Amino acid sequence: MATNPGLFSEWPWKMLGSFKYVVLAPWVAHGIQQVATKGWREADLGYLVILPSMILRGLHNQAWITVSRLQNARGKRQIVDRGIEFEQIDRERNWDDQIILSAILLFLGALHLPGGQNLPLWRTDGAVLLALLHAGPVEFLYYWFHRALHHHFLYTRYHSHHHASIVTEPITSVIHPFAELVAYELLFSIPMIACVLTGTASIMTFELYMLYIDFMNNMGHCNFELVPTWLFTWFPPLKYLMYTPSFHSLHHTQFRTNYSLFMPFYDYIYNTMDKSSDTLHEKSIESKEEAVDVVHLTHLTSLQSIYHMRPGFAEFAAKPYASKWYMRIMWPLSWLSMVLTWAYGSWFTVERNVMEKLKIQSWAIPRYNFHD
Repeated sequence: MATNPGLFSEWPWKMLGSFKYVVLAPWVAHGIQQVATKGWREADLGYLVILPSMILRGLHNQAWITVSRLQNARGKRQIVDRGIEFEQIDRERNWDDQIILSAILLFLGALHLPGGQNLPLWRTDGAVLLALLHAGPVEFLYYWFHRALHHHFLYTRYHSHHHASIVTEPITSVIHPFAELVAYELLFSIPMIACVLTGTASIMTFELYMLYIDFMNNMGHCNFELVPTWLFTWFPPLKYLMYTPSFHSLHHTQFRTNYSLFMPFYDYIYNTMDKSSDTLHEKSIESKEEAVDVVHLTHLTSLQSIYHMRPGFAEFAAKPYASKWYMRIMWPLSWLSMVLTWAYGSWFTVERNVMEKLKIQSWAIPRYNFHD
């Protein structure tokens, strides 16, 4: 938690543990009731897609976690050359809480906002309005709210929880106390509510907006640089419109610079841009893989062992012999992972450690016990 937790820091469903998803039951039941009484054609499609959309967001976030851990294990293009502590893994395990909160707010909006029902699939005018409102009011208000969070009073009560992670992971982006994340959700809802009230809202516009927020959040916290320098050379104004992982990493190491959300524009205006941003970006993108002194070579065992690797699910990685019922129903995904790793046909780095001057890596061969 924060160094001096403030009001409403705890998530209201924390005591439910793994059963926290039951808080969505009333809205899910309402959606089932709609389909049962009206049929699929008459039910509100915008309401029904909220739950599948949240599931896809969870899969999207998990994909970023896995890719980031694999990339950082290789050490290539790494920004902060340090490992992730176990304490951070435990602190960030509740990253799905923000998805539950988003789902609740979307359900409430779909039910109670005037014009929030029976949305069309697409409206171009709504997409343009949403983009303008995000680039203007949302980015501007976020910048100043973020600076306020770095004031001692708010920082110690709320934002220090997020900054406890110096070496960021993609999902560090949503690790905040409850009250702080509610404020972010309300801020991001401004363009969506405006579209609903002006009658320009659409399902795809909202889906793409949430995908954009998740993508940029995850990218900015992944601790490896993936934005090529030629992109800014080819189109120089882009550096004011899109941040990079190295840009935001400096905020987590320097604290008093690079406050912007996704668009560094406001850091340039208010002179809070870290002067080493461009240098760190170039240095990170050009970094090479290190020579290895010791290699521990291993391989996968059962079909479900893919989930027990460190780049996978933290809970399973901590319990290598655990077997859950829901892992069994994921066999199509497990089988697909086997096919992909078989096609990949080469080892991949899953862990990297340094003991004094000795550089040690663990490599996994994409073969299972039953391949012997």
